[in-house]
Amino acid sequence: MIKLPLGINEIKQFLPHRSPFLLIDKVITLTPYEKCIAYKAVSYNEWFFQGHFPEHPVMPGVLIIEAMAQSSGVLACASIGNSQNPKSMLFASISNVRFRKQVVPGDLLRFEVFVDNHRAKIWKFTANAFVDDTLVTESGFTAMMP
Repeated sequence: MIKLPLGINEIKQFLPHRSPFLLIDKVITLTPYEKCIAYKAVSYNEWFFQGHFPEHPVMPGVLIIEAMAQSSGVLACASIGNSQNPKSMLFASISNVRFRKQVVPGDLLRFEVFVDNHRAKIWKFTANAFVDDTLVTESGFTAMMP
C-alpha cells in the first residue's frame, strides 16, 4: 500500500529522473491502473526561465508534457508494484496536444493523469494540466516501459 502524499524522496523511488529534470514535486492521489494527481510549484528560479524568456518567463510546453509523463510514470510503476527500482518510461507517441494558457512563475500546476489502457509494457494515458481550475494543457500519449 502506498502512503500518500508522496514527496520528492518518495517520487524518486519510482522515477529515474533527478534535478533539474525531475518536474513533479508531490503526488496527492494515486489509484493503481486508474489515476494520478501530482503537483509542480513553478518558481521564478527554474533553470528553463533563464532563456525562455528572460523578459517574459513562460514554462516551455514540452516540459509541461514531460511533467505529465513523469506523473504517469509514477502511476505505472506504483500500479505494477515497482518502487525502489526506478523504471524509465519512453514516449511512443504523443497526440491531441493543446496548449490553452501560458504557465508562468508563481503558478501551481496540477497534473491529472488517467490510464486509458495498458498491455504488458505499453501504457496509454490521457493527461490534463491545470492552474487553479483553468485547463492549461491537455494531451494523450503512449509510453513504453523497456
